[in-house]
Amino acid sequence: MIECPSCGRPQQPLLICPDCGSPLAAPLDCFAALGIPRTLTIDLDALERRYHELSRKLHPDRFASSAAPVRDASLRATATLTRSYRTIRDPVARGLYWLELIGEKLSENNKRVPPELAELVFEVQEQLAGMHDAPADSDAARELAAQVAQRRAQLQATMDASLADLERNFVKWDQRSDEKMLTLQLKAVLSSIAYLRTLIRDVDRALENSKAA
Repeated sequence: MIECPSCGRPQQPLLICPDCGSPLAAPLDCFAALGIPRTLTIDLDALERRYHELSRKLHPDRFASSAAPVRDASLRATATLTRSYRTIRDPVARGLYWLELIGEKLSENNKRVPPELAELVFEVQEQLAGMHDAPADSDAARELAAQVAQRRAQLQATMDASLADLERNFVKWDQRSDEKMLTLQLKAVLSSIAYLRTLIRDVDRALENSKAA
């Protein structure tokens, strides 16, 4: 229980006091802060409506003339709400947060190339090295840039497939399937997505540099 800084009544941990409507700023997990079930499949439109509804109720401007503890609670509750919304809205952040909730995390050696991406990664890195070494504004540089641009589309398709795999994993979690197997699958797909994001960033940077040369 926590005490409401406005009405002084003891309350269950929430962001808003059910008796007086003042902010409580209780320490809550992201799902509880948003007042939604702890599930991985999310209705994003409903989530956004919920976020804006709570934001209006907690906004510091509403409590600008309130006592200092209430103003402080409003600021902390708003920060908790915003952080929770950003975490739950993004499927990758949601997956990583889910691992935290169940006491798991990605492996410390997560920088290793996922086996299923090894060949693609090797080919992309070779092309990027070639772009770096080719004389600027040469036919070789332009040809390599065109090849890397095509590879960028392949990387995005692979990323889209991995994100689809992530969503399927979420559905199985909500069905309460084999949690041990789902945890391994969740870690694997999050590792692939993390590596793909880095690779896509490197490719985009190389393509941008080639245009500026």
